[in-house]
Amino acid sequence: MSRLAIPALDDVPAASKPILDAVQKQLGVVPTMFRLIATSPAALQGFVANNGALAKTLDVKTRERIALAVAQVNGCDYCLSAHSYLGLNLAKITPEEVALNRKGQSGDAKADAALRFATKIVKERGHVTGADIQAVREAGFSDSQIVEIVTVTAENVFTNLLNVVAETDIDFPVVKANEAT
Repeated sequence: MSRLAIPALDDVPAASKPILDAVQKQLGVVPTMFRLIATSPAALQGFVANNGALAKTLDVKTRERIALAVAQVNGCDYCLSAHSYLGLNLAKITPEEVALNRKGQSGDAKADAALRFATKIVKERGHVTGADIQAVREAGFSDSQIVEIVTVTAENVFTNLLNVVAETDIDFPVVKANEAT
């Protein structure tokens, strides 16, 4: 049972309803996390705007891989479950790759550099070294893409923290951060 109130779709604040209707139209469902965020129309508006902007940045596989790595580091079962499902079904990442991504690694050299960097950002709270940045550049990422990696990482930290605080009921096939990858 979630520790914060998660309203039914009919009970969200009026300002959140059009945004959730758009989520429903896009995904075919409104995940529990969106209903949780919808309790604050301002938070929902900011989250959806940020998420929409980020969808135009790094490719979907890279974004989902980062989400998996960050959720694992932060021990967020909700996000790990959601992004395992999305990684497999939306981004078409293999189960073996999902397992690597949870470890902050990838079988793809460029993605591996992004994941190692994102994982270090979270673990070191942004205090990365010049060598860390150079490694991402050498893997083929531009400075603007490095900003995007940081932004995708930060967005995932937000959802991780919110879902850990709330103990959000998981509405995806359950994956636990403490289970071996």
